[in-house]
Amino acid sequence: MEQRNALQLRPSAEARFADELAALKAADQGRRPPGWALSARAVRSFILGDSKLSIRRKFYGDDALVERALVALMSEQGLMLVGEPGTAKSMLSELLAAAISGSSMLVVQGSTGVTEDHVRYGWNYALLIAEGPTPRALVPSPVMEAMRLGRVVRVEELTRCPPEIQDVLISVLSEKVMAIPELGESASVYAAPGFSVIGTANLRDRGVHEMSSALKRRFNFETVLPLTDPALEMELIRQEVDKRLGRADISVNFPDEVTDLLVTTFQDLRRGQTRDQVPLSKPSAVMSTAEAVNIAHAAALEAAFLGNGDVGGAHIGRQLQGVIVKDNADDVKKVRAYVDHIVKERARRSKVWSDFLGAVKAMKDER
Repeated sequence: MEQRNALQLRPSAEARFADELAALKAADQGRRPPGWALSARAVRSFILGDSKLSIRRKFYGDDALVERALVALMSEQGLMLVGEPGTAKSMLSELLAAAISGSSMLVVQGSTGVTEDHVRYGWNYALLIAEGPTPRALVPSPVMEAMRLGRVVRVEELTRCPPEIQDVLISVLSEKVMAIPELGESASVYAAPGFSVIGTANLRDRGVHEMSSALKRRFNFETVLPLTDPALEMELIRQEVDKRLGRADISVNFPDEVTDLLVTTFQDLRRGQTRDQVPLSKPSAVMSTAEAVNIAHAAALEAAFLGNGDVGGAHIGRQLQGVIVKDNADDVKKVRAYVDHIVKERARRSKVWSDFLGAVKAMKDER
């Protein structure tokens, strides 16, 4: 398993955490909902961590949200995770599916190109021509497979799917059955115990294809918010960067004060004020933890391959602009104001911030 995973950039959650899932299953004495691979308590431990079983925390945020999500998935409702980009909605849906069903691979990736075949079923046309509409010629969608097997199906970026595709989910969620009229009047797939739907939606895409009120009623909505605890965000960033570097067998010196600089910058701009309550203009760019991880990873790679292996403030500064300043001219002004009024003052007291200031100002001058 480990050798196979080493050849994959990102194995599935059930593959990455196979040892933890096995340990939880062996120790699980809780009552399991119908069709679940683990009890609700064990699923919570898998996501939020359990020091007694050496299960590490994987989701950093609102622990109560995870518990409410578990209750929703035990009920007749689906679960809809909404939030800003980069708030770990997809990761949480994957973890839930892996722990509940033992598989997170039944996924519909929402886009304007999604067709009814992706949500209901399609046909193997060679067999269809040779045999006609038979069970052997039918190609089930991830949703149909989840219904048959009693598993969780994930619908990512649901509001990017056209309305007629979203409407297919209404009957699936309410009736828990999918008819196949081509195979006869009574041909249907009924959902087995354990079947549920987890959807995700980006709040910035809310206007792409607004969900109908009928579909909304079939889901319990949970908003995944950005991290506000600097210590938790630092821990998550270091954990994710160490994981990425470990896969590539890269070692760097990444001081805590550099991680703190990155987290402080992101939280200042994300909130629109500093920790000292100094107001700031918030950029429109996404200031998510996922973006902070990308910057930290890029800074580490620069230090490893183009430097001496020591990550400093300048590395963060050089990688920052490509994330924050993309296509909105107003964001340039907002970041410049932050640098001139906040970063410049901090640079007088800290070499890390001074190196960061020099790198950011040099990059801005190039623009």
